[in-house]
Amino acid sequence: MPSAITMSAGKLNVPDQPIIPFIEGDGTGPDIWRSSVRVIDGAVAKAYGGKKKITWHEVLAGEKAFNKTGNWLPDQTIADFKQYLVGIKGPLTTPIGGGIRSLNVALRQMLDLYVCLRPVRWFKGVPSPVKRPQDCDMTIFRENTEDIYAGIEMAAGTPEAQKVLDFLAKEFPKDFAKIRFGTKAAGDAWQKQLEAIGAPARDNPVQVGIGFKPVSYLGTERLVHSAISFALKEKKKSVTLVHKGNIMKFTSGAFKDWGYKVAVQFFRAQVVTERESWILGNRDSNPGLSAEANAKMIDPGYDMMTPDQKAKIVKEVEGVISGIGASHGDGKWKKMLLIKDSIADITLQQVLTRPKDFDVIACMNLNGDYLSDALAAQIGGIGIAPGANINYISGHAIFEATHGTAPKYANLDQVNPGSVILSGEMMLRYMGWAEAADLIIKGMDGAISAKTVTYDFERLMKAEGDSGVTKVKCSEFGDAIIKHMG
Repeated sequence: MPSAITMSAGKLNVPDQPIIPFIEGDGTGPDIWRSSVRVIDGAVAKAYGGKKKITWHEVLAGEKAFNKTGNWLPDQTIADFKQYLVGIKGPLTTPIGGGIRSLNVALRQMLDLYVCLRPVRWFKGVPSPVKRPQDCDMTIFRENTEDIYAGIEMAAGTPEAQKVLDFLAKEFPKDFAKIRFGTKAAGDAWQKQLEAIGAPARDNPVQVGIGFKPVSYLGTERLVHSAISFALKEKKKSVTLVHKGNIMKFTSGAFKDWGYKVAVQFFRAQVVTERESWILGNRDSNPGLSAEANAKMIDPGYDMMTPDQKAKIVKEVEGVISGIGASHGDGKWKKMLLIKDSIADITLQQVLTRPKDFDVIACMNLNGDYLSDALAAQIGGIGIAPGANINYISGHAIFEATHGTAPKYANLDQVNPGSVILSGEMMLRYMGWAEAADLIIKGMDGAISAKTVTYDFERLMKAEGDSGVTKVKCSEFGDAIIKHMG
């Protein structure tokens, strides 16, 4: 009997015939969904011999919803996702004009889906712009509800923006002074510089768009806690906190600091921070090493520090040795999950040059957006990159295509359905149906290795001199995956 997935005592309860809401998506969405649902159903049928089966329940969003109901995101859709907990969706159009800025963001915020989960792995045979795409095997935990994606913005020239400018000028004049053109006087000064080089005179209105970037401890805690829990469960080697704390010290920098706090507070017996590993490693190599000598080894600029700074580093060393020397020392830390951090711009370089250094990445919203798409390019493009938006506390999860709607290819049965198919694989694994999920991976591996691919991969494979490539339709690629399940 079909029934809803439920959540109790922190555990997902999945019936043998779960009701799963789906949004087929806009543009190429219907083509992709028809192919994807056959693959997902085929994997479930093969894995469980009919004992388990998904009951699909269509819900509306995007253009189809607007055409049928006059609403881009009907209340009933939100209610159904809330009731059934787990769902899947294709790509959605962002409405033009007022109202919802992004249907995807709206769904995440309304259901409090605070984790954007983006696994990145390469399938053998997929064309890639890098030499060793097989080294790219990472899972990104992107915070989904805060940062600049909270959508707190005031348009330039509006009364709302002026209110914020006036408030800053009155209450925080030093910060207001950092807004380069927040006053008419500043604009007039710039106009004089322009006139000096022959530019014509013009009006100089105060036009400053304002945006807020909220970053909270609790938002960080639940994101980082989820990332570390996943890393421990999957036996990963490290979690990297990606940030821009060298510039944004009280938002991005706080995310980094709070991330370390969460690691130590909740997972002390199972994790070691990178600095702790240096301190413990130094002592393991030389048991008689003094705290000061150890401090010099972990901070190369130690000799140029002030006495207070030096004392702080020595105190840190002493605290690590006395606090976890017995539990983590003598090499025991080498078998624990390593918690480290990396500045965002350096990370974007090192995922290319040193991808094996990264396992699980925890990051804020904007950095996660950049990273996940950049990494997708390394393993074959966003057309084959899966994603999910999850609340690990309530159990709510929506698995989704990570690409756009590509309307010019709509109803042509051409595009690669890989993103939704692999999002379905993630969904099955989240539900505890690992056997079916494994079959999708096996089928995808087999189809691509046999060079039976859609036009996007076929074009790239031929450009690299590959012979024997067979271009297939979107629907036929689904057939090839099912065939290669065995």
